[in-house]
Amino acid sequence: MEFIDLTTQFQRLENKIRTRMDQVLRHGRFIMGPEVAEFEEKLAHFIGVNHAIGVANGTDALQLALMALEIKPGDRVITTPFSFFATAEVIALIGAIPVFTDIDQDTFNLSASSLEQTIADLETRGTPARAVITVDLFGQPADYPKISALCDKHNLYLIEDAAQGLGGAVGEQKAGSFGTVACTSFFPAKPLGCFGDGGAVMTQDAKIANTLMSLRMHGKGTDKYDNVRIGLNSRLDTLQAAILLEKLAVFAEECDLRNQVAQRYHDGLSGIPELALPKVPENMNSSWAQFTLRCENRDALKSHLTAAQIPSAVYYPCPMHLSTAFAGLQHQTGDFPFAEQASQTVLSIPMSPYLSEQDQERVVQVIRAFFQAD
Repeated sequence: MEFIDLTTQFQRLENKIRTRMDQVLRHGRFIMGPEVAEFEEKLAHFIGVNHAIGVANGTDALQLALMALEIKPGDRVITTPFSFFATAEVIALIGAIPVFTDIDQDTFNLSASSLEQTIADLETRGTPARAVITVDLFGQPADYPKISALCDKHNLYLIEDAAQGLGGAVGEQKAGSFGTVACTSFFPAKPLGCFGDGGAVMTQDAKIANTLMSLRMHGKGTDKYDNVRIGLNSRLDTLQAAILLEKLAVFAEECDLRNQVAQRYHDGLSGIPELALPKVPENMNSSWAQFTLRCENRDALKSHLTAAQIPSAVYYPCPMHLSTAFAGLQHQTGDFPFAEQASQTVLSIPMSPYLSEQDQERVVQVIRAFFQAD
């Protein structure tokens, strides 16, 4: 059993992917070849945005978004402490200051009420924020109706980190379309992943899109030797775009299959008092990048699964405000209690569109046996 079954997906798409890759090998345009533009157009259409700009990876996508919005050294950018390190890392990389705010206990996403308080605290101190980076953690979009309203009220840029959320939605609006700019990663384990590194930045704003297209190619102007700004070397490889075209073609179906897997988990694991199952708020849809449980006896449950040869993972064992890299911010244990509680109790179990019912039933029975033994 695989934690994320990429093998079955490749077997399903192998012939189409190889055909796409062979086309790239024949035309030889390995950098910014025609497949890149084709994928950008189809991705934008799928998400429902005007522009999607392919870049080298998800971390670059976040950094380029900050650069395009002209976030400067010393600016405050509010984000969650419970995410992959890159979300806050990019803020520090450009010299801005990460400001953490706590998460919602049920969804693990940035809390709108905590955000409101943090915005007010910064304004009171005379150091107002410039932007907010939300994260669609484990596939669940953040609370964009409330968060967007707060950002509009306080004139803040909103950047959506949709690396795990692509395929999810709030009502009819899809993840990757919220905020001023949205970012995603095509790391292989993501709901929509390639065969290496890749990413994209999405926006409705043509001016921002043009700036992003310049920034990803060393700040180019009319040509690559006309450099009008300081940028990065961050282009989506043509081969990865070719692979993503075939994966995008079945992505909506795979999201439906993920939701079926999630429902079977909910049906099979409900009624265990010691186990908290993922919650999806009304009018929201998750892409189920992970199926994440919460259990006070997390480490023992993980060992129990390992003994049964069932893979599991902890996302994330240390909230970022307590990480060594951000020690300079002088946070202490207790500053963000819900994020700290999550880091100590979360456990993700196998999830993919191709998880068989037989394997899933085995996961359910092994977990139930653990709690019955107690």
